[in-house]
Amino acid sequence: MSSPFGPMRLIVNPRAGRNEADLGALLAELANQGIAHDLVHTAGPGSATRLARAALDEGIRYLVAVGGDGTVHEVVNGMIEDGKAVAPEAVLGVYAAGSGCDFVRTFGMDRRPEIVARHFATEHVMPIDVGVAELTGLDGQPMTRYFANIAEVGYGAEAVKRAAGYPRWLGRARYLFAAWGAVRGIKPQDTAIEVDDRVIERKLVNLVAANCQFFGGGMKVAPRALPDDGLFNVQVFHGAASQVFQMTSKIYRGEHIPHPSISEYQSPRVALAPARPMLVEADGELLGSTPVTFGLLEQAILLKL
Repeated sequence: MSSPFGPMRLIVNPRAGRNEADLGALLAELANQGIAHDLVHTAGPGSATRLARAALDEGIRYLVAVGGDGTVHEVVNGMIEDGKAVAPEAVLGVYAAGSGCDFVRTFGMDRRPEIVARHFATEHVMPIDVGVAELTGLDGQPMTRYFANIAEVGYGAEAVKRAAGYPRWLGRARYLFAAWGAVRGIKPQDTAIEVDDRVIERKLVNLVAANCQFFGGGMKVAPRALPDDGLFNVQVFHGAASQVFQMTSKIYRGEHIPHPSISEYQSPRVALAPARPMLVEADGELLGSTPVTFGLLEQAILLKL
């Protein structure tokens, strides 16, 4: 037997936070549901992208990312090339096995492995938008990356950089430690931002371009983001950097907006080029620095629900 989308390939990050018992429970229920599947393990940065592309080239049309947001990010980049899906009929499933897999929270798929496996056996899918970031990579060269969840410029990207230096067993706490450290590391600057068909001027601390709602270990940063409407929920924070950290508890609850220091927009495109480069992250992965343009590929991937 198999799924409605043919045999499944699980792309497993062995360094993800969930234990082997959870993965075993997922695999056991997949077998119980009669879903033909195999799995491959990632072997470092970029590996999930290569494995996803290899699976599509092989004719596999049902990919499951088993890991955190970084694993999802890499699999998505293996499914998209030159601004379009490599295989438009391919389906992406996600099992949240990482220390931070916020992407699935928007869809209510942060569930026990047995529940997720039963969802994987159904035919329900949702076409979702995919973000596109065009920026300066860490090597100083122009680059394009695709993202499923949320991208940031400034304070949030500085926090991602710092969080990478903390041990994963800290869980949510490593994001809090990193956020506090980022208060001292960020240098706000006056910036012209193209958003919502206009140019605004703000003393930029942080910019969020959200396709989905959650990041940072459960923070509901973008409660008005919809992953299939062709628009980012854009939030431009222009207060004191320390305010961002002080609002952390409100951000977890999605109660930080409206706020006088946050300008909020719904826009399919965002572009900025501050005089002094600022860090850029997407899906919890540090990508590079400004100048950056964020755009959307509308309903580019079929997400398994």
